[in-house]
Amino acid sequence: MSAVLDHHDHAHDDHDHAPSGWRRWVYATNHKDIGTLYLLFSFTMLMIGGILALLIRAELFQPGLQLVNPELFNQFTTMHGLIMVFGAIMPAFVGFANWMIPLQIGAADMAFARMNNFSFWLMIPAGLMLAGSFFMPGGAPAAGWTLYAPLTLQMGPSMDAGIFAMHILGASSIMGSINIIVTILNMRAPGMTLMKMPMFVWTWLITAYLLIAVMPVLAGAITMTLTDRHFGTSFFNPAGGGDPVMYQHIFWFFGHPEVYIMILPAFGIISQIVPAFARKKLFGYASMVYATSSIAILSFIVWAHHMFTTGMPVTGQLFFMYATMLIAVPTAVKIFNWIATMWRGSMTFETPMLFAVGFIFVFTMGGFTGLILAMAPIDIQLQDTYYVVAHFHYVLVAGSLFALFAGFYYWAPKWTGVMYNEGRGKIHFWWSLISFNVTFFPMHFLGLAGMPRRYADYPMQFADFNALASVGGFFFGFAQVFFFLFVVLPCMRGHGAKAPQRPWNDADGAGAEGLEWEVASPAPFHTFENPPKLDVTATRVIG
Repeated sequence: MSAVLDHHDHAHDDHDHAPSGWRRWVYATNHKDIGTLYLLFSFTMLMIGGILALLIRAELFQPGLQLVNPELFNQFTTMHGLIMVFGAIMPAFVGFANWMIPLQIGAADMAFARMNNFSFWLMIPAGLMLAGSFFMPGGAPAAGWTLYAPLTLQMGPSMDAGIFAMHILGASSIMGSINIIVTILNMRAPGMTLMKMPMFVWTWLITAYLLIAVMPVLAGAITMTLTDRHFGTSFFNPAGGGDPVMYQHIFWFFGHPEVYIMILPAFGIISQIVPAFARKKLFGYASMVYATSSIAILSFIVWAHHMFTTGMPVTGQLFFMYATMLIAVPTAVKIFNWIATMWRGSMTFETPMLFAVGFIFVFTMGGFTGLILAMAPIDIQLQDTYYVVAHFHYVLVAGSLFALFAGFYYWAPKWTGVMYNEGRGKIHFWWSLISFNVTFFPMHFLGLAGMPRRYADYPMQFADFNALASVGGFFFGFAQVFFFLFVVLPCMRGHGAKAPQRPWNDADGAGAEGLEWEVASPAPFHTFENPPKLDVTATRVIG
């Protein structure tokens, strides 16, 4: 969408009225500042979760108990999962939503600016409670990130803190989602119909509805766990007539849409980047919108494919197997559309495009292992082995995380006003891609050989692949430290070449499209105080 802005939008460029000092951040109501806060918070949690991951890999470097006892090892695996999912990946995508959605739809800000501030600041006590649970009596929760009963009924007081933290994070997600939906539906620039919205906006609109639908389900499950622990109920306690498997059904009814909550915004980022660097329109825009919607709807009918070993009747196994295979179809549509967009395009391979292509390649591998696990007879063999660990890290690390990196490199010039160092960006990409595969590809073989997950020790026949995975894991962790120190920090401090208004467009103007590229770099503190008016037929701004 090319555009020429109304001259009024530049009236305040010389004096942005940006508050200064600590008040700017504590009382932030500007969507750009809140987006920045979310991204910094999520990176902090990524580092904490990453340290836990490296402790896990250090213990598994060779057979025998090296560093920790099995109980502490289980605390590490549980808290690594909870912190990465709820503290790192989800808040990072909310940060991108805050930064980009108003810019992409021509809105002055998010619809509910103060609620936006509140939904961010709720993350801080929740994150502190999660990370601080290691210092409570008995240590952190050690029931796995899925928090299955009856283990959760036997944990110490940190379990209650974990439940409280999850409630707070859920409230934050629901408020953020309401804000995003109202902003997108009510504050688009005149002339921007739903089917003219950028794909990132579309994916977040659908994701926000998913969040509102499933976060209360998780809240219900953990509240029932809390009442079982302290108020004499027996929802999940077999001694009182409860059913632990019922918890699994409730949790995964939340958990499977949650997986798509963590990948749909990633699809949106990739759908912005691939056309920009292929110098072509996105192939099959409408089919991308329908595929995203289909994934969201189908995500509600596949939850029990996590539960093939719980004594499910064969009819149930067949239903969930076919439903899971069906959800691969709209996902494949997206991958086909990205490849078709690249086909015969004038492609260049700056760092955002490298991460986007890396995402497509590695996410597709993760998708194929998901199809294999969808087969009930195979899944029964591979249930709770390292094959499952490899599968979900391929879709969540090489999926969500690589897309977040791609989005950072793509939009950082607009955020900071300076270009990141391209050489360092390419080092970060290749370092991350290679070390990621060295870490997680061997886990497929470990799983096929029968190594169960969440075990602190293992027999000698698994030693070689575990040593390889541990070395790769440390290299992958150091790659992200390199990224922060040598790519992110210089950009935040304004070190680097000044970014042009359209850094990704060639001499002919082909490249990145959208309203975010119509404002100066860095984006002014206040943008689109007068909404741009779009020509409905030509998708151009008519002023």
